[in-house]
Amino acid sequence: MRALVLEKKGELSLREIALPLDVGPDDVKIAIHTVGVCGSDVHYYTHGAIGSYVVRAPMVLGHEAAGTVVETGANVETFKVGDRVCMEPGVPNLSSRATKLGIYNVDPDVSFWATPPVHGVLAPYAVHPAAFTYKLPDNVSFAEGAMVEPFAIGMQAASRARIVPGDVAVVVGCGPIGIMIALAALAGGCSKVLISDFSAPKLAIAAQYAGIVPVNIGEQSLVDAVAAATDNWGADIVFEASGSPKAFANLFDVVRPGGAVVLVGLPVEPVALNVPAAISKEVRIETVFRYANIFDRALQLIASGKVDLKPLITGTYAFADSIKAFERAAAGNPEDVKLQILLSGEKG
Repeated sequence: MRALVLEKKGELSLREIALPLDVGPDDVKIAIHTVGVCGSDVHYYTHGAIGSYVVRAPMVLGHEAAGTVVETGANVETFKVGDRVCMEPGVPNLSSRATKLGIYNVDPDVSFWATPPVHGVLAPYAVHPAAFTYKLPDNVSFAEGAMVEPFAIGMQAASRARIVPGDVAVVVGCGPIGIMIALAALAGGCSKVLISDFSAPKLAIAAQYAGIVPVNIGEQSLVDAVAAATDNWGADIVFEASGSPKAFANLFDVVRPGGAVVLVGLPVEPVALNVPAAISKEVRIETVFRYANIFDRALQLIASGKVDLKPLITGTYAFADSIKAFERAAAGNPEDVKLQILLSGEKG
């Protein structure tokens, strides 16, 4: 099967590769339609590793996907051939202690697409457990279906924040995940969300959404912007979504006493954290790693029309141009939020 393969750090190829396509009794086989280019895919391409996950052998990329069911296993009753679906890319060990506790996202045994040594789905077909596959409502396109995965991270962050209706939130970092978090926070009940970045084009994209207030930290201090927006009280919730070590320096200056800081961005190296500042305000600190028990709710919010992710899709490529899509993503164009690759040739 022809797939987009990361041969090694910095080297991509579109070539034939043998991928497992045997359909088990609880599986569905899916013709892949749309795949999003994720920051982690790009990081494996440019750096060859993320933390302890190292690319040691050729690996198919891609984990944000939607497609059409073309075959069902003997035990599958919830899907039929022709159903349009999106897929949760992480499959845990259902017997693990983490899964039994409901936190399968941190199951050490989880098998996650495009995370070494597990192949991703930038290929014409994939086989996946029906339990981690979700039917797309008629009003949700394949493009939106492939956005459920990154939006689920925003939903996980909003859930961990324990939002109270009317809260004021801050998101540090206006990348794809930062914007997803801001939208999820608004959907979760925040009255407004300030989002900060140095990139004026990305802030302009975020500012299209009612309730999101852009803060260009190249022109204005985030501390001052939050103080002005909250009568010097501070934000109820601060989401760190940049992963930049510099962002941690003033996190506790912008959160209110008794507020929450939710860490989502993943720094490459350990960073310093001002523990005395956190303790003096009794700040609650939460962390986010992927998502658990939230994929279907993310899809429902998109289907309801309360969250419109279509403006975030800033480029679409044919499968034959997949390498160009990754080169563009690696270039970090400020106008780009989410690039997608179509494997079926038709937008849907």
